Amino acid sequence: MQCTIEPLEGNKVKLDVSVDETSFDQDIEVAYRKLARQVRIPGFRPGKAPRRVIEAHLGDDGKRAARAQAIEDAVPKYLAEAVKQHDIDIIATPKVEHVHGAEADSGPISFHCEVEVRPVIAVAGYAGLRVELPSISASESEIDEVVDNERKRHGTLVDATRAIATGDQVTMDLSASRNGEAVPGLNVEAWLYEVGRGWVAKGFDDILVGLNAGDEKQFQAVPNGNEDEADFSLKVVKVQELQLPEATDAWVADTFGEFDTVAKWRVTIAERMNESRINQARNSVVDRVTDELAKLVDIDLPEPMVEGDLRSRVRNTVDTFQRQGIAIQQFLQITGQTEEQFIDQLRDQSRKAVRVDLALRAIATAESFVADEDDVDVELERIAVRANVKAKRVKSLYEKNDAIGDLKAQIRKSKALEWLVRQVAYVDPDGRAIGTDTLLDAGVDIDPTLDTGATVTLDAESNTSEEATSTVKDTPDE
Repeated sequence: MQCTIEPLEGNKVKLDVSVDETSFDQDIEVAYRKLARQVRIPGFRPGKAPRRVIEAHLGDDGKRAARAQAIEDAVPKYLAEAVKQHDIDIIATPKVEHVHGAEADSGPISFHCEVEVRPVIAVAGYAGLRVELPSISASESEIDEVVDNERKRHGTLVDATRAIATGDQVTMDLSASRNGEAVPGLNVEAWLYEVGRGWVAKGFDDILVGLNAGDEKQFQAVPNGNEDEADFSLKVVKVQELQLPEATDAWVADTFGEFDTVAKWRVTIAERMNESRINQARNSVVDRVTDELAKLVDIDLPEPMVEGDLRSRVRNTVDTFQRQGIAIQQFLQITGQTEEQFIDQLRDQSRKAVRVDLALRAIATAESFVADEDDVDVELERIAVRANVKAKRVKSLYEKNDAIGDLKAQIRKSKALEWLVRQVAYVDPDGRAIGTDTLLDAGVDIDPTLDTGATVTLDAESNTSEEATSTVKDTPDE
């Protein structure tokens, strides 16, 4: 087989493949063995008749059938060999429109096709990437809020002899009706309510403020979660205010035991809040970094890559729901989404994944990251452990499916991502720098097989939005 490639515009290349007569004759021999299993020839068991006997039995029709069968089986094989030989990173299934020599009785064959390939881009600005993360330090006002909440938790309700104010605890009888019928959930007696919660209806708290124990009030309002107005009636039974203990050293020591001063208590509160915030920031590092990285890719995204990732994303989401015992139709009904809205939401994620895929490949090339055999062996071992199978089995499957190259690409991207998260300048919402050592010293575990881009198979061209919708529609209810 001989193959030449010609770059074309629009992330495409043209493949010209020629197969000599000797090589193609071996494919015809295989085709005859297939035909031998389909025809009955006296004196021979199915599949055992030699080629010359089949040729004599079927004549010219048999020759044409064998040649057609050989072309059908061999062209995809030669196309795959050409792609592998020239290391072409295709993102859609190539289509061979015509095979030269297909109509001849003998001789070589040749064909050509255009294939869409993954764009190779350069990414400017990744080395100076600036990423905003949630603040990792609690402010004094936030510590005050925690202190006040603890004081409220230990507060005491006492009767108030004044009018209702925001924050008071009010015991009331409440009723609501519409067209003479009670509104469900809004007819209660001796109900204790904290004024200012914003419950019941818009403006409800404003109506309460200023009333006194024993007062009654009738009004119209639209209950929360409703669209139609209702007639309300309420009677204030009791007004209470929450008296908070003073945050003194003695109160802290008596209440918590482990602290003997307010200052030490506040330090501990700050430490706990800061630890929680650092963990939250660490958990969001990869997502925030890839969000910013994706913004640096300003090209028209190849639709086969987007649709290929979308197809996988829909399938994985549906499978996840099924493993949890949730039918996708039930999920859509609960969330109030249509199938199209559900898929459009995932498509946005796919677009980001494609941008990140292209960007990380560009960084891996620019920074000379490689995936050597040791890297591959380590990753295959990781996959084997997760799948609870032997590493040799995993390697065999990857080699059989010619997927080692894809695995190396994922490893290179993961190396690029691990490097990038340690080069980024991190800041909080106020623009204050967050030290990389503080953020990453405890370790940000970046999975080497992290899905940071589109995974496109040879049948990616069939991964259309219509089929993605079909995946949702064809999922049986459980």
